[in-house]
Amino acid sequence: MKIVALAQLDDAARQRMLRRANSRIFDAQILESARRAIEDVQARGDDALLDYTRRWDGVDLTREQLIVRRDEIAAARGAVTRELQDALTEAIGRSRRFNERLLPGNWLVTPEAGITVGVRFTPLEGVGVYVPAGKGAFPSTCVTIVTPAVVAGVTEIAVLAPPRADGRLDPALLVACDLLGIDRIFRCNGVAGIAAFAVGTDTIPAVPAIVGPGNPYIVATQLMAQTLGVRMLAMLGPTEAMVLADGDADPRRLALDLLNEAEHGQDSAAILVTDSRTLAADVTRVLPEYLARLPQERQAFARAALTDYGGIVLAQSMDAAVDFVNQYAPEHLQIAMRDPQGVLARIRNAGEILLGQDTPFSAGNYAIGVPAALPTGGAARTGSGVTALSFLKSSSVASLDATGLATVRPVVEQLGTYEGFPAHVMAVVER
Repeated sequence: MKIVALAQLDDAARQRMLRRANSRIFDAQILESARRAIEDVQARGDDALLDYTRRWDGVDLTREQLIVRRDEIAAARGAVTRELQDALTEAIGRSRRFNERLLPGNWLVTPEAGITVGVRFTPLEGVGVYVPAGKGAFPSTCVTIVTPAVVAGVTEIAVLAPPRADGRLDPALLVACDLLGIDRIFRCNGVAGIAAFAVGTDTIPAVPAIVGPGNPYIVATQLMAQTLGVRMLAMLGPTEAMVLADGDADPRRLALDLLNEAEHGQDSAAILVTDSRTLAADVTRVLPEYLARLPQERQAFARAALTDYGGIVLAQSMDAAVDFVNQYAPEHLQIAMRDPQGVLARIRNAGEILLGQDTPFSAGNYAIGVPAALPTGGAARTGSGVTALSFLKSSSVASLDATGLATVRPVVEQLGTYEGFPAHVMAVVER
């Protein structure tokens, strides 16, 4: 695991770390590939879905197999252990309770005589949820995205995932959907499926919004879908995690938490930021012990995530360390310090903030109930994790009586006249 001195990072190295794998999303070739996929699906419909799945996933499907049947969902119950079903139920329950606390209320107030203003929140009419499958099985992705949509009251929720080599979907994913009351489940190649959510086919419906994590091709296709008026709810690219630690942190726990996110994939990033040279050395000493216990594929993923886009950043001071965290804007952040609450107020940019070394990333991923679908690639500077709020839209509400109209009339006259809109002025003067 490499150690780099923050003060000695040249501009190129710093920018590569800040951009990480999400920078590939805006590669011209990837964006063009996404555009072509949308055009192909728009032109050929389900045939394009089948062709993409055959070419990129190595699976031959029929048109009928694009839709997951009810009997497949029932069979999945028998293929998943009771313990795993209980874990999914508990995870859904915690996520549901968290998101219910977030729901805003409609309101109307009368701040001045004759003037009433307010806001009304309504859910999106529909959403397409993409659940990846290329690097494993991820029923937790369904839980963390679909639960908030259910809580928000989204009318139509469709889930899509690429098939496994045998043409089936992960049974735990089907169980999670069933627990959440979702029966519109589709299987096909991810890029083509997202394109179908954007333009619609005979089998897969067009939806007003799309959300789901994935590789740069998946995210680029969601970006291109926005040109058709489809809303992309969050930038969810390759995962990244950062730990901010002082000299009192336990190096073994740090190593464990860095590996937690590093094992996701070669395009992931896992970074320790500290001002303690001793701690940095201790982490590099103990980490290989835990790394060796991972399966070979996960070892390869973790090594890449800890060296390519990740590593240990040694800051000259804790102030400089905090500044770097805010500049990086990590998806996942753990504060492993003597006083994590005290540092919390200084963190401006992070998708999630986990306080203390008793709060590992995996607990946030699976079990606490906080969102685990979080903005990546620096999008935490302007975006948030996927919650019930992501699936709501607001409409302003206003009402004037004669007294209120007389109160606002001078403002309308002055601004309407200044901006050259006589009809605006007539609307209040001549009525």
